[in-house]
Amino acid sequence: MSDVRVGRRVRRTLNRADGRIDLHIDGGSGWELARGEARRGGGFGIPAQFSDEFEVARFEGLGLGDGAAVLPVSPVSFRDFMLYEKHAVDAARGMVRRFIPAGYPVARAFEAVTRQTFPAFRPNKLWYQQPIYYLSNALTIVPSGTVVESPSYSGALDFELELGVVLGAPLRDASAAEAAAAIAAVVVINDFSARDVQLAEMRSGFGPQKSKHFASSMSETAVEAAGLVERLDELTASVRINGETVSRTGTRGMKFSIAEAIAHASTSEQLYPGELFATGTLPGGSGMEIGRWLAPGDRLRLEIDGIGVIEHDIGESKATA
Repeated sequence: MSDVRVGRRVRRTLNRADGRIDLHIDGGSGWELARGEARRGGGFGIPAQFSDEFEVARFEGLGLGDGAAVLPVSPVSFRDFMLYEKHAVDAARGMVRRFIPAGYPVARAFEAVTRQTFPAFRPNKLWYQQPIYYLSNALTIVPSGTVVESPSYSGALDFELELGVVLGAPLRDASAAEAAAAIAAVVVINDFSARDVQLAEMRSGFGPQKSKHFASSMSETAVEAAGLVERLDELTASVRINGETVSRTGTRGMKFSIAEAIAHASTSEQLYPGELFATGTLPGGSGMEIGRWLAPGDRLRLEIDGIGVIEHDIGESKATA
């Protein structure tokens, strides 16, 4: 476990009786219900971007009952970076092993003889020059605890454990220091992926679409970023499936810091409070890397120590593929 001492935490719950989302704040002495301006502030100064009416309907549509934990922050956008070379290489190996099995022995033989990474497994050269990312669907992020199933068009559901941050101030043409100062909250993110669909979409030249946009998820709690931003590359993390720890990982090893990545995104582009940015998958934080694919009946638990936990039961798939 990492020795991370965090500041205040927030969580939100569904209040169906009053038609609103309740904000709870833990400053170190237990959870207290926020009222008045504190509730409308959305937590850590991040303004609430959606009406209570919209959010209540959204979470009721997921089947959540009264008092259920919802997203601690409902982001207005979601940019997902790929900051870990080890993840990129190991995920490429896993993709080939499952979906292009005839080519896998050739690649592994090359690596065994040369003691170098097979060239096709390495990220594109742009990856080494600047932080790269794709825009996902912020409105399909579901709370921890939601039952998740494979989309109807896929038979290869995977998870991706990531660190996420939410802006609390606007940015444009920011320096890394300015970007770091604008981070208000830190969360755990899970970027669900339909891997069999992803391969064809990536080859299209337009990047991931239906392979990613169907669902992502977020921890029940968000942690105040103040005092934590400078340690975001020191956190430890783990993946458990059905009670068994299948991966131990952490946030070390980013090619670019999350602040550098946000600064890059702000170049000639206006960023606003409430926007979500994720690091991309931590090394060993996906099933494709470790050879453990999700199946109906599985219980998934993703944790970043000191930040939060994501848990899901995996439901029966309606896959037609």
